[in-house]
Amino acid sequence: KTIVASLNEGGWGDKIRVVRVNDWTTHWTYRDVVEVVEGAGPNLDAIMLPKVQTAEQVVTLDTLLTQIEKTMGFEVGAIGIEAQIENARGLINVDAIAQASPRVETIIFGPADFMASINMKSLVVGEQPPGYDVGDAYHYSLTRILMAARANDKQAIDGPYLQIRDVDGFRRVSGRSAALGYDGKWCLHPGQIDACNE
Repeated sequence: KTIVASLNEGGWGDKIRVVRVNDWTTHWTYRDVVEVVEGAGPNLDAIMLPKVQTAEQVVTLDTLLTQIEKTMGFEVGAIGIEAQIENARGLINVDAIAQASPRVETIIFGPADFMASINMKSLVVGEQPPGYDVGDAYHYSLTRILMAARANDKQAIDGPYLQIRDVDGFRRVSGRSAALGYDGKWCLHPGQIDACNE
């Protein structure tokens, strides 16, 4: 209700309005989507689906969005999908995920859950794991997502850097993503915004 009210109150200007719902492995996803889209569909640009593992999960969200849009009399297809890749299975299937629906606009790397899913030995999300002394432990994952995005005309967004007080660290990892060709990076704190925009 709070999200719906906030979307409908306006004042967003030309900013893209995206709501991140629960992932399909929970029992809350459909209610998240129904409540937000029915309540604020015309004031919503996209739904962000976390922990996407298969193309079928995107197709299911697309079908649900279409049913809601038709029922409510909203423009069919107007609400996009941002797919967040957060585990090994999602990365393996990222090409199919990027092609699963014309609604898919963005592929996002979610480093925290991804690190946990592959058993990466680091507690600092977005930083190199201890012992990985040459290269970038995230290079393959970031490049793989970028290739799927570019091959399908989608945006590629890098996920968060959790050490919010380490602006130099944020700037460094953001610079790597930008150098690869990423379209953006998540900010978790206002102190990261200027470095991100650089």
